[in-house]
Amino acid sequence: MTEAEKKSLISQIGSPRMLVSMLMGFACGLPLLLTITVLQAWMKEEGVDLGAIGLMSLVGLPYTLKFLWAPFLDRFTLPFMGRRRGWLLVAQVCLMLAIAGLGMSQPAARPMLMACAAMLVAFFSASQDIVVDAYRREDLRDEELGLGSSLYVNGYRVGMLLASGGGLIMADHMPYSQVYLVMAACMLPSIVVTLLAREPKVTDPHPVNMIEAGINPLIEYFSRKNALWMLAFILFYKLGDSMASTMTIPFYLEIEFTKTQIGGVVKLFGFWATIGGTILGGIIMLRAGINRSLWIFGILQACSTACFAILVHTGPNVEVLAGVIAFENLSSGMGTAAYMGFMASITNKKFTATQYALLTSLMGIPRVFASMPTGYMAKYMGWEVFFVACSLVAIPGLLMLIKFAPWNGPRQNSLANLEA
Repeated sequence: MTEAEKKSLISQIGSPRMLVSMLMGFACGLPLLLTITVLQAWMKEEGVDLGAIGLMSLVGLPYTLKFLWAPFLDRFTLPFMGRRRGWLLVAQVCLMLAIAGLGMSQPAARPMLMACAAMLVAFFSASQDIVVDAYRREDLRDEELGLGSSLYVNGYRVGMLLASGGGLIMADHMPYSQVYLVMAACMLPSIVVTLLAREPKVTDPHPVNMIEAGINPLIEYFSRKNALWMLAFILFYKLGDSMASTMTIPFYLEIEFTKTQIGGVVKLFGFWATIGGTILGGIIMLRAGINRSLWIFGILQACSTACFAILVHTGPNVEVLAGVIAFENLSSGMGTAAYMGFMASITNKKFTATQYALLTSLMGIPRVFASMPTGYMAKYMGWEVFFVACSLVAIPGLLMLIKFAPWNGPRQNSLANLEA
């Protein structure tokens, strides 16, 4: 990399647009694991059955269905703060209240109330994701999407770190109800960012009715060649990774790691590997392109998932755990950056919220439906076979790249070469 290229990269990373992408990523990452990792640990301590913990992945259903109300957010503009920022403010305020409400539930005594509260957190979190994804696509230039996505993922991971790593450590010293109140308060800085950020300038006309907002984006997308192949790829690319991550917290607790070790090693230590992975992934995408990066990072993701089987034999060995987590988070960070950059690159700015919501809804399906039986799979297959099986699930997603993103093809997709 030449000196001029280094200066250009530094100036891009430090631009206000990139900073907002990273901070909005934090807002999106914070709520996610409050209904997965932290809630799983809470349920485990309350004596909830392992199979029921796996079934609780259903509370993530709004992430897979958010494309249903995304056209509404594209069509209508609130009378304050603009088309994107107005909806973002509403979603964030409601999300903060829902997180506080989840902390007041009781997993063992009132499981239905807990499930409803978790579903509300997921709904408002998914709504926030719709608006943030649309904002990022409209605010960044096409050539900035790879780097912008990697910084967004960095912010996302910071939010996940605070919620899961910080939440688990705090849970060793205070009740879970107080942990959730602290996490609700952590949404306040994100609201300030929303108030201070600029509204994206979009030259394309807004949809004038719900048919134009909800149907035209689908017609435009499915008119492209390889449209179905790309949807299938998005569905399968991180399927194995999602299945494995659903059961990692119960796995750590079962082999007798403490919550402080989980929070400190898995979350805090692993965070830096993730940060390095997303930054490295963004830089590699600038050089190799998104398509080749998807191949490289996908293979690394599959290998890192299989490495969890090593812990079955070593037991609660902190050094081995650190090595596995470093590899897993590095490869996952790179893979997620390329994954998000690819989805942004194939989104038409005329229909940003709806198309991006459709793509990211498919991304959430493995986390909800494929993760449902993971508790029973781990219970009857054993942990070692379970993690190896999850790594093999990644193969179909990689093979689908042959259809629309071959290794020797164009380095990066664009709407021009995706249209029929």
